Amino acid sequence: MIVLKLVAESLVFAWNALKSNILRTVLSLLGVTVGIFAIITVFTIVDSLERSIKDSFSFLGERVLRVEKWPWLFQEDYPWWKYFNRPQPTENEFNFLLENITQAEALTIFAEKGNTLVVHENSSQGGVELYGVSYQYNEVFEVPVETGRYFSIQEVDLTRNVALIGHELNETLFPYTNALGQTIKVKGLKFVVIGIMEEQGENFIDASSLDRACIIPYGSFLKLYASGSNWGIGSTIALKAFESDEGAVELEGEVTGLMRSKRGLRPREEEDFAINRPEAFAQMVSNIFDVIGVAGWIIGSFSILVGGFGIANIMFVSVKERTHIIGIQKSLGAFNYFILLQFLFESIFLSLIGGIAGIILVYFVTFLQLGSLVLMLTVKNIVLGLGVSVLVGVVSGVVPALVASRLDPVEAIRSA
Repeated sequence: MIVLKLVAESLVFAWNALKSNILRTVLSLLGVTVGIFAIITVFTIVDSLERSIKDSFSFLGERVLRVEKWPWLFQEDYPWWKYFNRPQPTENEFNFLLENITQAEALTIFAEKGNTLVVHENSSQGGVELYGVSYQYNEVFEVPVETGRYFSIQEVDLTRNVALIGHELNETLFPYTNALGQTIKVKGLKFVVIGIMEEQGENFIDASSLDRACIIPYGSFLKLYASGSNWGIGSTIALKAFESDEGAVELEGEVTGLMRSKRGLRPREEEDFAINRPEAFAQMVSNIFDVIGVAGWIIGSFSILVGGFGIANIMFVSVKERTHIIGIQKSLGAFNYFILLQFLFESIFLSLIGGIAGIILVYFVTFLQLGSLVLMLTVKNIVLGLGVSVLVGVVSGVVPALVASRLDPVEAIRSA
C-alpha cells in the first residue's frame, strides 16, 4: 500500500510541477524526448533494414547447406588459385550423395544462367534467370506455383522440355492469353509451360527473384549449357537438414565425409569443395548493424545526457519549492526513505513523459514512405525506450531525492 501511496503522491506532485511552469518543464524534458527519439529511430531503421536484407536472402533457403566450388567468405591467407583449381560439383557426386546421405530431409542439384533471353512468338524477355533443377528442388527451396503444377519425377528423369515461369515473365510473354500449355524458346530450344509462379515483388537489395525466372529440369539445362566442368556453368548441390538437426551440424559432418570419400581425399589433404550456409550472410549483416546500433547509442546519449540534466534541474527546483512541506512531513513522522522515494518516483514519471513523447514521434516516422523499406516500431524498441527513460529518471532524480530526504525538519519548516 505504501508503494501505491508514494506513486499516487508522486504523480500528483509531478503533475503540479508540470502545470506550475509548463514552458520550463517542456524545455527540460525536451532533451529526454530528443534522446529517446534519436536512439529508437536509429534502432527502428536498423531493425527494419536488417529484417529487409535478411528477407531478401530468403531465396537461399532455411536449414540449407550448399556444396559449391567457391566459398561465400574467403579464408585469410588462402591462395586464390587453390579455389580456382577446385573441381565443380557434378551430377555423379549428386547421385552418390542421393544414394548414401541419411541426415538430409531433401537434396537437389541445380545450375543457373543469368541474363537469358526467353522468346514466345513475337514477344521476348531478356535478363531472365534460367534455373536447371533436379526433382527435389521444391523441397529444398520454396517454389510457389500459383497456376499449373510442378515437375513430375518422370519429366525430370527423362529431361522433358517443360518449364515453370515467373509472374513478370508471364505478364510479358503472355499478356492476353493463358501461358499453360504454350511454348517458349530458350536458345532456340522449345519448352512447354506447365506452371506459373506467384508474384514475389521487389526486395530491398534487388536480390534474385522468381518473378523474372524460368525453371527447367536439370537435364534440359545441360542440353543448353555445359555444366560440371571447371570451364562450364557451375552446378550447386543443396541439402536441407532435418528440423531436429540444430545448426545442421550432423548433416554438414556427413556431407563432408561423403564428399571427401567420393573425391578420394586422404585424411591429411585439405578439402577441395566449400560447404556454404545462408547463416554466413545473416551473421555478416548482424555484425554490420551491431556497429550501427552502437553509433545510434552514441548519438542519442548526448541528447539523453542533456535531458538528464534538465530533469535534475526540475527536481532540485521542486525540492527547493517544497522544502517547507518536506519539513512538515518529517515532523509528522515521515521516514527518510518515504521522502526519497517520493521525489525519485516523481523524477521517473517526468522522464517517462519525455520518453513516451519521443516514442510517439518515432511512431509517426514509421509512416514515411522509403521505397521497399518498411519501417516498423517493434515492442522490443518501445520497451527499450521506456526502460532508458526510467533509467534516466532514476539517475537524474537520485541526488535531489537524497538531498530532500536528509533535510533537517526544523530548518525545513523555518525556510517558509
